[in-house]
Amino acid sequence: MRRGEIGGLAVLVRLYEVRAVRTAYLITRDHALAEDVVQNAFLRAYERIGQLDPARPFGPWFMRSVVNAAIQAARRQERELSLDAAVLSGPGDLTFADLLPDTAPNPDDQVERAELRQAIWEALGKLTPDQRAAVIQRYYLDLSDEEMAERLAIRPGTVRWRLHAARQRLRALLARHAREYRPPHGQEAE
Repeated sequence: MRRGEIGGLAVLVRLYEVRAVRTAYLITRDHALAEDVVQNAFLRAYERIGQLDPARPFGPWFMRSVVNAAIQAARRQERELSLDAAVLSGPGDLTFADLLPDTAPNPDDQVERAELRQAIWEALGKLTPDQRAAVIQRYYLDLSDEEMAERLAIRPGTVRWRLHAARQRLRALLARHAREYRPPHGQEAE
């Protein structure tokens, strides 16, 4: 793709599209918006491929673009949506909790997990886009503080602060669920 070959773009889309859309979705919480963010990110990558250092891999460079664009889109969306609309919106095709393995074999455990999944979804929605992006990058993309700082062009201390603030907010929002949570049937603590 370095020479502007459209075939190279098709290969990159196949390699990165699913992960990029999931990442953008987890930050924006809107599937259509996430797809738009990723489509635009691919177009920008195609237009700006000459800016990529040939010694560095495409993936991190591209995913940094996706995360930044998703944060901006989420901020715009928050300004446009009322707080009630944001709280009342339900989960879309993919939620953070969907990424966790489903080990609940009985209906009671499944109901409890569904309630917890909804609570996590709602709690993530109450974080700022920056905090949400920090949580997604750490726990979904498995990035270190340094990797996140480099990709977002911020200091590692800022990354740690965002994660700290996000964890505190999530802990407060999910406190009731943490007290009531029972491990799925067959996974009780010994």
